[in-house]
Amino acid sequence: MVTPVRVVIALCLVAPFVAMLWVGSYAKTDPVFIGIPFFYWYQMLWVLLSTALTMIAYKLWQRDQRARSAAKGGASQ
Repeated sequence: MVTPVRVVIALCLVAPFVAMLWVGSYAKTDPVFIGIPFFYWYQMLWVLLSTALTMIAYKLWQRDQRARSAAKGGASQ
């Protein structure tokens, strides 16, 4: 069953792939950040963002599973 929470989870997990596969958006050197060309610092930023988005997706998934379990009466675990 597709719920709004599951859509958010999917978006959190798909966003890093879309960002990294759309090479034309970051295949440049400007703007430079503390001497690092855009191409490199953009990718490193997505490492951090991907970690945060994956953590958010995991927490939302846990909450969704607990809610489903409680709704089915299986909360006695």
